[in-house]
Amino acid sequence: MSKENSSVRFERITQLNASKPTLIEGLPGHGLVAAIAADVITRQLDLEHHGNVISADFPPITSFKDGRVRDLVRVYAGEGPDVMTLRSDVALPGQSFRALSRCILDDLAQEFERAVFLAGAPAETEAQIGDVVGIATTDAVESQLRDADIEPAPGLGLLGGITGALVSECNQAGVPAAVLIVKSNPYLPDPAAARSVIENALEPLVEFDIDTTELEAQADQIRTQMEEVARHYQQIAAAQQSELEEPRGPTMYQ
Repeated sequence: MSKENSSVRFERITQLNASKPTLIEGLPGHGLVAAIAADVITRQLDLEHHGNVISADFPPITSFKDGRVRDLVRVYAGEGPDVMTLRSDVALPGQSFRALSRCILDDLAQEFERAVFLAGAPAETEAQIGDVVGIATTDAVESQLRDADIEPAPGLGLLGGITGALVSECNQAGVPAAVLIVKSNPYLPDPAAARSVIENALEPLVEFDIDTTELEAQADQIRTQMEEVARHYQQIAAAQQSELEEPRGPTMYQ
């Protein structure tokens, strides 16, 4: 259980034998890039359901698949390659950010070597969709991004939402982490952006091989399946935006 917040806990259901796994965050955000990418990675690598994050701050919603109830926020893991994914069926409200980030650091960080976060940034043109840049919390991760030919994010910027909260906690705790910012459609599920971040960033960074052809061949089906998540995310984002004044200088990614 998180040391600082008793309203959240991690329920481990399997033992992980991987030596140096990478945690890939797949929570809903702009374009649902992270959610789509994590879904493909979880299925293709046949990752096992490792545990659940439980919190009273999560939305009072029941998730189910194929007739079985499941928890909203789940962790999957596997070996060869050593990978973990963090996934959620819905966009999480702002009041849950702190609890979830502390739970990941207190209860799960000892199981992974580094974290990779995926953040969608609204593309201004169609040609920009799929462009990827990176941010690092440590010198070692910065070197890993360079070795993977991932350009550093230029200028000043802000990371908002749950991704910003998680990255901030990792940075303060000294946990190695990278953020991959990909230009994507900010309003609709964007399989093309998810395909780009997998092929051009995650594969060379994590050193695995993912077949992304389904993201192109089944783009319309994926968009339909993700539309409900997208609508829920937009409602959450709109509610949060009404409470915060958008910064005028640095760009915010979420």
